[in-house]
Amino acid sequence: MSLRDTVTRHRADRRSDHPDGFDRRLIVPMVLGSILNPVNSSMIAVGLIPIGIALGAPPSETAWLVSALYLATAVGQPVVGRLIDLYGPRRLFLIGSALVGLGGVLGLLAPSVGVLVVARVLIGLGTCAGYPSAMYLIRSEAERTGRQSPAGILTVLAVSAQTVSVIGPTVGGFLIGLAGWRAIFAVNVPLAAVCLTLGAIRLPKHRPEDPSDAPRARLVSSIDLAGIALFVATLVSLLLFLLRPQASDWWLLVITAAAAVGFVLRERRAATPFVDLAVLTGNVPLLLTYARSLLGACVSYALLYGYTQWLEEGRGLSASTAGLVLLPIFAGAIAVSTLTGRNPRIRNKLLVGSVTQALVAAALLLLGPHTAVWALLALALFAGIPQGLVNLANQNAVYFQADPERIGSSAGLLRTFFYLGAISASVASGRFFAGGADSAGLHDLAWFMLVAAGLFVVITVVDRSLARVVPRDRS
Repeated sequence: MSLRDTVTRHRADRRSDHPDGFDRRLIVPMVLGSILNPVNSSMIAVGLIPIGIALGAPPSETAWLVSALYLATAVGQPVVGRLIDLYGPRRLFLIGSALVGLGGVLGLLAPSVGVLVVARVLIGLGTCAGYPSAMYLIRSEAERTGRQSPAGILTVLAVSAQTVSVIGPTVGGFLIGLAGWRAIFAVNVPLAAVCLTLGAIRLPKHRPEDPSDAPRARLVSSIDLAGIALFVATLVSLLLFLLRPQASDWWLLVITAAAAVGFVLRERRAATPFVDLAVLTGNVPLLLTYARSLLGACVSYALLYGYTQWLEEGRGLSASTAGLVLLPIFAGAIAVSTLTGRNPRIRNKLLVGSVTQALVAAALLLLGPHTAVWALLALALFAGIPQGLVNLANQNAVYFQADPERIGSSAGLLRTFFYLGAISASVASGRFFAGGADSAGLHDLAWFMLVAAGLFVVITVVDRSLARVVPRDRS
């Protein structure tokens, strides 16, 4: 089922209620579905040390609580996004919400780190549907209303995700202080319940009796199962190596290379490929946006995980206090996103965001175990600037650069590259903090962030296509 078919199916019955503008009944489930991943990504940052203490697990084991979610999400996002392109968002949204709730229950009852990792995988897979569903619905509403650039809705989506990402450690610290570390898993149960309820009530229903529907056999045959399997094999083997890179695991790279070659050959021959490589490789601006997403995530998640651990161990703050110190990032990000959200100049946002990321990384080199709290708060406020610019700009860029009929999978691939950056940041934090999250390790991490931010700046400066990504109509 193509995006155009879905728009045609729902155009008549929804136009009478929403003749001119975006169907605002969709906004709440869209936002809630999209924040499930960032809330779980960020809250765990202040939970790693309490979990390790409670379960007697070293940092090398608790690190898998971060990596497992990103591994599941990086693989699952484009797969679920492609299924949304074919079937529409409702079924995938409901299935994903149910998985998140199941992962929350499992985490609440988990007796060991291994079971917690399984819970995080379930949560990661469940959160894969939220963002591609939202982008699909935004595109379908734009088609229905005839307005190409729903900048206000895109801003709401980006700001909500950014807000949750930033306040997640604060909320996580509060929940841990109130009810222990299991609370950061238990919170998924009510969130999933709300998503299931709103998704069932408000998201467009698939109607098999509609004559415009393709036969089920045709829809099933349009799913490139072989391509998906080879994509998953490529990404999983690569990520497993990156999570613990060592010479003895060379065979993982052999699997990566073999699966990647098979994937390329398969996608070039498939009638309906999972990833249309001909279109993707010919879309250089979209590829550059994916690269910027990876590099930006390297910096922002190195700050989220590495800096947070240093605040607790290197600076000696409690989990709840560390969360409060990070809170100004929330204020800065919200202010910047609100002020710039409707500005269509994506290139300017990326330039300012990338340069500011570099300055934040440089500032980390000046921190030590006795740095004043006011300085930590000032740094957090300054770090809110790129937090409020980068993700919003990349999201808007994909919206206008991607093939409309593949908006779900294109949005999923954006998140895949984003989580590759997050995983890289997690690996870097583990390496630099191998002996503890002290100031020397923080400074090494800061140099890693500077390199990533510098590459981000260079890619943005040379990409002249960004100047042409300007919407003609905004809602």
